Amino acid sequence: MNRTEAGIQRLQRVLYVGLCWKRWLAGVGEDANYEYSIPRPNATPESPKIRKRDRDRAEAIRLAGGPKPSLRDRAVALALERGTVRTRDLTEIGIPRCYLTRMCDEGLLEKVSYGVYRAAVRKAA
Repeated sequence: MNRTEAGIQRLQRVLYVGLCWKRWLAGVGEDANYEYSIPRPNATPESPKIRKRDRDRAEAIRLAGGPKPSLRDRAVALALERGTVRTRDLTEIGIPRCYLTRMCDEGLLEKVSYGVYRAAVRKAA
């Protein structure tokens, strides 16, 4: 067997293997009827893994109808509902007294007199 015959046989083997691959693999848009299915990658990426306690907390918040309003939201809502509120009214719903000064500085509440607050009037821009 000379060099060219060996090259031809090698080429025939390569072509034969190539034809076998073509018969074995399904083409684009074809259904593959294999004995064992080939898993396809998911179109949607997996969500990042989070801790179980964080997942449980997120589920509890979702089932409760969303996150609870913040202390600032609760204070402003009470002031809007009643008109004027006393420090005692705000501390009864769980708002620390130190928050009142901060909310006055931010413009959420206005201090009417000692221990009395009202919701700030927001002006349109």
